[in-house]
Amino acid sequence: MTQPGTSLAQRMDGLLFFPVTPFGADGELDLHAYRAHLHARLAAGPAAIFACCGTGEFFSLGIDEYAAAVEVAVEVADGRVPVIAGVGYGAALAASFADAAAGAGADGLLAMPPYLVDGGPAGLAAHYRTLADRAGLDVIIYQRDNVVFTPQTVAELAGHPRIVGFKDGRGDLDLMRRIVGAVRAEHGPDALMYFNGLPTAEMTQLPYRSVGVTHYSSAVFCFAPDIALAFYRAYRAGDDATVERLLDGFFRPYVELRNLGKGYAVALVKAGVRLEGLDVGPVRPPLAEPDPAHVVRLAELIKVGRELLG
Repeated sequence: MTQPGTSLAQRMDGLLFFPVTPFGADGELDLHAYRAHLHARLAAGPAAIFACCGTGEFFSLGIDEYAAAVEVAVEVADGRVPVIAGVGYGAALAASFADAAAGAGADGLLAMPPYLVDGGPAGLAAHYRTLADRAGLDVIIYQRDNVVFTPQTVAELAGHPRIVGFKDGRGDLDLMRRIVGAVRAEHGPDALMYFNGLPTAEMTQLPYRSVGVTHYSSAVFCFAPDIALAFYRAYRAGDDATVERLLDGFFRPYVELRNLGKGYAVALVKAGVRLEGLDVGPVRPPLAEPDPAHVVRLAELIKVGRELLG
């Protein structure tokens, strides 16, 4: 749970970990493998665990599975880092998942888009306000897919005491700059914590930083925490030579590999965790397993990335 006197945003100053959700050969949730995955990556030093989000296949989890996974994440974190749980769907289901996350001891919520519909600025504002009121937890809202905010709507939502962050998965830097400016004008510079939520965010983090988005999620941390942390430390230290070396030698070819298959932003990450020696099982439909040749290429890239660390 959030430490007294310390805001959730203050506790998330570091690399953010979005674990995969393991499934057994029978397709059932594998909490034993989940604990092992969390323990191993927590030892590497992330600033937060984002459980059951996009990389964690939230969209494929039943609510009982979800509650069990969030509870395990809270147990493993043991107060050392905050646990943020993904929620989504329409109002009723989002509220149910939020209640389950709160009951499992989560510190906050990452609110993913409501299912399919676009209700416009007023509808989006009402949806996220209702969720923040209901949960009793701090909320990070996530702009992606069918959810695109106006700067005025984000500034309005930033006035809610439980809405503490804004994650962008659209990649429109002009819009992000206007959102950051609108919130700052209305509430000051520290009203929201901003996150780059694009797949393989390392590739775009330098331009995101230029518009005031200083934090990002790293899927690579799931399977190659040493490479992800080396990039993060270089990025924070202003070591542009190391940043560019890792971007050109590892992250760019990884993105090119990831782009070869639908759903690889999750499926290839899970394959990477298996390559590192932990059987986290397959992805659930509608995702599909990556081409075996692409998994071989991923293993080669991880080796190259580690050689670049020198």
